[in-house]
Amino acid sequence: MPRFSIIVPCFKVQGFLRECLDSVLEQSYRDVEVIAVDDRSPDGCGAILDEYAARDDRVRVLHLPENAGLGRARNAGLPHASGDYLFFLDSDDTLTPGALRAMADRLDEAADPDVLVFDYARTYWWGGTRRNALAHVLADCGDAAFTAAEHPEILDLLMVVWNKVYRRDFVEENGFRFPPGYYEDTPWTFPVMLSARRIATLDRICLNYRQRRQGNILSTTSRKHFDIHEQYERVFAFVDSRPELASWRPYLHRKMGDHCLDILAKPDRLPPSDRGEFFRSTAALFARHRPAGEPVPAELRVLRGPYAGYVAWRQGARAGRELARRTVRARGAAAARVRRGVYAVQARRPLDPRLVVYSAFSHRGVLGDPGAVYRKAREIAPHLRGVWVVRDQETADRLPDGVEHVLLDSPAYRRVTARAGFFVNNVNWPGTLAKRPGSVHIHTHQGTPLKLMAADLLDRPGARHGVDVPQMLRRADRWDHSLVANPHSELVWERAYPCHFTSARTGSPRNDVLVTADAQAGQRARARLGLPAGHTVVLYAPTRREYVRGGHADRIDLARFAADLGEGHTLVVRLHPSLATGHARGMGLSDLHRRGIVVDASDVPDVEDVMLASDVLVTDYSALMFDYVLLDRPVVVHADDWAAYTASRGTYFDITAEPPGHVSRDYRELAALMTSGSWRDEESARLRAGFRERFGVFDDGRAAERVVRTLLLGEEMTGPATVRVPAPAVPGDVLASR
Repeated sequence: MPRFSIIVPCFKVQGFLRECLDSVLEQSYRDVEVIAVDDRSPDGCGAILDEYAARDDRVRVLHLPENAGLGRARNAGLPHASGDYLFFLDSDDTLTPGALRAMADRLDEAADPDVLVFDYARTYWWGGTRRNALAHVLADCGDAAFTAAEHPEILDLLMVVWNKVYRRDFVEENGFRFPPGYYEDTPWTFPVMLSARRIATLDRICLNYRQRRQGNILSTTSRKHFDIHEQYERVFAFVDSRPELASWRPYLHRKMGDHCLDILAKPDRLPPSDRGEFFRSTAALFARHRPAGEPVPAELRVLRGPYAGYVAWRQGARAGRELARRTVRARGAAAARVRRGVYAVQARRPLDPRLVVYSAFSHRGVLGDPGAVYRKAREIAPHLRGVWVVRDQETADRLPDGVEHVLLDSPAYRRVTARAGFFVNNVNWPGTLAKRPGSVHIHTHQGTPLKLMAADLLDRPGARHGVDVPQMLRRADRWDHSLVANPHSELVWERAYPCHFTSARTGSPRNDVLVTADAQAGQRARARLGLPAGHTVVLYAPTRREYVRGGHADRIDLARFAADLGEGHTLVVRLHPSLATGHARGMGLSDLHRRGIVVDASDVPDVEDVMLASDVLVTDYSALMFDYVLLDRPVVVHADDWAAYTASRGTYFDITAEPPGHVSRDYRELAALMTSGSWRDEESARLRAGFRERFGVFDDGRAAERVVRTLLLGEEMTGPATVRVPAPAVPGDVLASR
């Protein structure tokens, strides 16, 4: 008996069907059966299904004699299912890698609940991906099984059949079946969820819900959308047959009203000539099932009036939204005038040579190189006043005690930026910030560059998509000093940013803690992060991909990697900052972290702590490797898509030919390196030493002090630091002069 019976109804999806089936059959978890139902599809679906069945005995094909529709096609597959759990997968959707393993593990953990609800992401025909906006509900429900009454917010999720798996015995005991017509999920999902005695959740994106440009049934203009009324009649009939569910009638009544009005509001659902009839049918259904004594929510009171009243209400709502938009714009313009006035007043006052304004990572807090400079300035130059720019109050609340700050674009921000003698940032300042004569801008960057940057992207249209290079360079024209850690960075920054700064060979201030780390630094970092003291800690730090919309690509099965590392190892994952707030964590990382299989360190403020706590870095093409070698700890470069990466983004040199350690070209090689111990052999040490000598030449542990003394205080200081003035940009250069 398989763990999962996956029922896949197919009708006119030949262009998507192979991708759907492959996403199931290529899963690492193989204890499944696929019951594919050819719903008398007029295209090549039937032949594709037969082809898959011939080469994989887990696939069984049913050819229906006539088209039955989505719900009845699912019903046709039910008698053939023998698995513990039923999964209804639409044939144009796909499972994410590792999804079935994650489901199976969660079912075991929850002791076989009646229903397991998991997360999904919408994948759009134009390439975009967006996670379910209510994904937090899955985590909020906790680890224990529950009923809908105990966590009614579970019903706020999209009420569809395909974001859940169902215990087959539970379905058979209750006789659940799909009705004919559109919106067939409605009279299945509500009865199932309200009847389930044990529901569990999985906070992981297990399914990609394809948003097709055309061919989506529910986006087809048709009178078939009137089916929603009959489907809710079935829901109410079910509740009437179960007296213990009577308390749900007010909720279902509101849900029905909201759902029907949502359909009516969609411009592509109903023929214009039928909209009035649909409204009247909805109003009649709403009145017929209104629970006695229950007040009507304000947003549904329109259903108690005529269709003309609904039309007027919609027009009024549109007018109200437009008025609100105009009001916001007017207030914004007025606020901008006030801000400009504040700046103008302050700009008439002299610069304050003791005022240093800091920012890091787009105003996210006391981090990176600016953070290291700030801390050193407080230590050796306490007379300097350091003020941080932060993006919002939530960020301000997380700042360490005693850190003076201003919110971006606030009057206080205008006051300090108008008078500051120094600016320190690792990201370009907003274009609205004017550079006053005499002020000094210090740009720290975010590490040694491997991938092409700024002006070097001009012949890479794919990589610079959404990047305004001329605008970037106009902002970089404000730089006075560009910090560099090695000659490679110096040459790259001067080429990529043909502006008017000087290169300061200071080293990277944030790396001082790595260079000066003693034998106990790693143990202290592990204690701060809660990592096992005696384990070998493997840090996996993948970078973003330009050839994937959104930047995230699963290159390694994290659960498999953690298992292959074996006992006594802890796998720590650090996502690229641009991916940490997107859907990447929902693809499995959050769930694996919750279950203790890996540690997600993406939110740890200081990446230096994560590096100090680890024994080895596994990365693809992250600039983190340039910093990590300063610890003299092994690095493994996992370059399984090197050709695609270099073709899409471009790099300054071949990291696979001049690596900081061993290079793996596929997962098998990576696993062999890690399990054999080769990752820390003499060859690894030799490669690391050469890499460190080349890229850590200016990092001597005194970079932050060097910045403070030479650039903020104007003192002399011995060491590798020298300041070289590059040749000025060529007059009339299209990039430098715009």
